[in-house]
Amino acid sequence: MNRFRKTVAAATIAGSMLAGGVIGATLYGVSAVTAAAATTTPSPTTPAATAPDPNAPFVSNEAAAHEATESAAREAQETAGIRPTVP
Repeated sequence: MNRFRKTVAAATIAGSMLAGGVIGATLYGVSAVTAAAATTTPSPTTPAATAPDPNAPFVSNEAAAHEATESAAREAQETAGIRPTVP
């Protein structure tokens, strides 16, 4: 009888592992199919900001709104024709 119980226990464990594998594969397959079928709407992209050309001549922004917010050190650099390095 002891050997019969071991066989039944082994069969039960193997059956539950097999059922779990089938259920897991089914759920994974459904999620993979759903992900593959999902459509994405293209999002508008903004062009990436490009760094200024270091060889281009510096042109100061002399707008009144800009001038009101900048520091004296920055204004001095702009007046000297130097690309500002201070905020």
